[in-house]
Amino acid sequence: MNSVLVVDDEPGMRMALQASFQRVGWRVETAAGSVDALHKFNASPFPLVITDVRMPDGDGLNLMRQVRSSNPSTAVILLTAFGSVPEAVKAIQGGACDYLTKPVSFDQLQATVTRVMRNAAPAAHKAAEPANAIIGNSPALRLTLDRARHAARTNADVLIEAESGTGKELLARFIHDSSSRSGKPFIAVNCAAVPEQLLESELFGHVRGAFTGAMATKPGKFELANGGTLLLDEIGEMPVNLQPKLLRALQERSFERLGDTKTIGVDIRIVATTNVSLQAMVEQGKFRADLFYRLNVIPLNLPPLRKRREDIPPLAESFAREFARELGRPVPVLEADFIASLGRQSWPGNIRELRNFVRRVLTLSDFKEIDSDLLTSELSNSLRFETKPQAKAPSVAAGTSMREAERYLLENTLGLTGGNRTRAAEMLGVSVRTIRNKIRQYGLPARSTV
Repeated sequence: MNSVLVVDDEPGMRMALQASFQRVGWRVETAAGSVDALHKFNASPFPLVITDVRMPDGDGLNLMRQVRSSNPSTAVILLTAFGSVPEAVKAIQGGACDYLTKPVSFDQLQATVTRVMRNAAPAAHKAAEPANAIIGNSPALRLTLDRARHAARTNADVLIEAESGTGKELLARFIHDSSSRSGKPFIAVNCAAVPEQLLESELFGHVRGAFTGAMATKPGKFELANGGTLLLDEIGEMPVNLQPKLLRALQERSFERLGDTKTIGVDIRIVATTNVSLQAMVEQGKFRADLFYRLNVIPLNLPPLRKRREDIPPLAESFAREFARELGRPVPVLEADFIASLGRQSWPGNIRELRNFVRRVLTLSDFKEIDSDLLTSELSNSLRFETKPQAKAPSVAAGTSMREAERYLLENTLGLTGGNRTRAAEMLGVSVRTIRNKIRQYGLPARSTV
């Protein structure tokens, strides 16, 4: 069960958050101030702490520093009724995962928690698995890392083009950690995950009253990344109408918050990632050529797993250690025939697919030794086989409405890919955003995964 420590000196706020989190299945502990919170955290660390900033016995920033000092994997979200941009920047640079100003709806908080916990997951294993950042020693991977190290020594922007699941964000973090900006913020924004109407505010921030629901001034990712690195993940999903403002911000390293006329300058490095060819999108008129050329200062490619099969054994061993710790079990022995069988698979989902497969094998088996028989058994139960699934010819009758035909095609393609939106988008030749919008439009089950 997920667990959270809620810290606030206002009893009403504590009770409201406790009830809201318990309603969605969380275990909740509350504290009325910093001293009480530290006592409870030291007795039993929490993966997530949500704390007010200003409290009678100490501020949330100091509490955050003490919590992160004793347990670096803990995610911290700060809440305050005294929202100020300098305080927000200080909080993010000090290790906070996000910063929200009161009043805040639970839907907004829950969305923030989901994103923060997803991003914090790799960090939870960093201390126990130092090589977790990028694992492997294949020639193809070494070539990419050497190029990335050279790029890190400069302030040049970087564009990473690679298939889904290859570890693009890890490579972006590698560049940041290898650069002179390593002690500064690394801020990421997924352009495909943020609703189109909110993306501008997410990037550039907004002032109070800029739009309905803008109760206080909030800094954007550009501002929070000042001095460090800003990752624009899945940049190909950037709406066309927002691309000119992004281009200006990249060229001038300055911008205006939504609803404001004051220009803010920043010193940041941009790393953009995409799982589609931006050059092809430019040729199709779906991406601005000038923005592409501005991003493509230093292009990098991460090889897919099928082109670095030598890295499968160390990756599988690392994942086995990670999930054994997670399950509270001894690390199993991966037999040579199991490792060899892994190396023969195509892994179209790359490292993400391999990682999930190793998780499934360890979760569903109690064996101390994992051999190829278990691999064969699990592959036979998988929705994905080694060969790429081929779409069946649609059996839509003549005269069927375009709406019904589109729904039929989308539903069957999602079924064929096991609900994977990214693969469905690739097969249908559209963006992941289009797939997500169509799922919502037709009321299809929300079972899809990216």
